[in-house]
Order: sequence, then C-alpha cells, then structure tokens
Amino acid sequence: MTADKALLIWQSRLVKHGLDEVRRLASKRPLQPRARRFIFLRHGETEGNARRVYQSAEIPLNETGLAQARRAAEYLRGHCVERILASDMRRAWQTAQAAAAIAGAPMIAEPRLRERWFGDLVGTPSHDLDWRNEPENGETLRDFVARTQAGLNDALDTDASTLLVAHGGSLYVLVFSLGADLLERHIANATPLLFEYEAQASRWRISNIAPEEATAGYRATAD
Repeated sequence: MTADKALLIWQSRLVKHGLDEVRRLASKRPLQPRARRFIFLRHGETEGNARRVYQSAEIPLNETGLAQARRAAEYLRGHCVERILASDMRRAWQTAQAAAAIAGAPMIAEPRLRERWFGDLVGTPSHDLDWRNEPENGETLRDFVARTQAGLNDALDTDASTLLVAHGGSLYVLVFSLGADLLERHIANATPLLFEYEAQASRWRISNIAPEEATAGYRATAD
C-alpha cells in the first residue's frame, strides 16, 4: 500500500468515528500555550482496550499495559521532564507513575484531562464509536472539548519541561486545538509524543519518541 493510500484510509476513519466534529469544535478555540516544547503520553493498554468496550474511570492497566508504561518511561530517559500532569483516571495515573519513577519529577493530578465520560455506554462495545453521539447520562462532546481545552491551557501555561499523561480523547483535542497533523502512528497506547513549536513555519510538529516498530502492535483509539 502506498503512503498516499494509507493516509486516505486513515482520514476516512477519522470521519467515520466523528473526529471531524472534534476537530471543528477544538479549532474554534485554538490553544496558544506558553510552553513551546512538551511531551504527551497516552496511557497503556487496559482490558477495556483489549475487549474494545467503553471504559470506567477505575479500570487499571492490564499486564500488557503495565509493560508498555515501563517501556515508554525508558524512552523518556533522554528528555528533561520537570513536572508531570496526569489525568486522575486510574489507567493514566498508573502510566504517569511509571514515568515519574524514571524522570524523578513530581506528579500533579489534573482531572480536566480525564477521558470523555460516556455514561450509559460504559461497559458496552465501542467498535462503532462515534464521537458525535451524545450518550445518555454522559458528557456532551462540546462540554468534553471545552473542559479538556481548559485543562490543557493551564497545564501548558509554563516554561517548565512538562509531560502530560492522559487519554486518546485528550490527544485528539490537543492536536486539533494546536492545528497540528494527527497521524495514525501518534495514537497507539503508551506512545510518548514530542510536541515542538516551529516558529519559522508557525506550526506545531509532533514526533514519536519511541521507535515506530516498538509500538506497531499497540492498540489505537480510532478503531
């Protein structure tokens, strides 16, 4: 498969899962953080990821996810991390703990970086996840985007080297709020991503810190 064909397939998946609406909402209030360089880390795998169901707040990392978190932390050794802000959902907090053990940086809970709450859908299959849907007793997409943007804005209002540990939904809002390009290789579990602002081009660049082959088999959030 050519790179162009793969990109077209990826873009069609984003539309299928309603992520074009996440992009529309996030881009209405673009982020302009003081930080010009930071790292984002999605949590490691859970049984909910493996079974592809909407997840509760307290679901922990499974054995694979714990190993992924430790491996991701090792890839952070060559990068300065002075502070770690993490979603307080259990899966993200455990991933942040693995990173903190290597980086030696303080952990700060940031509830606004939690994954979107899907209400009555929790525990049901997520194969056909559509971010445009408004689940009963869940969080509206508009509220989720606004809440996440507020948390990101405060978390990145700093000159300190920062690591954010959160979720797939948080990553979507972050990337779309910065106007960056989201690629399939960015969204796998426990893949540390380096965000850098290129002043000359006036744009954000995202690069995988871990080798791509190291995360090739990890579960992605668009499926």
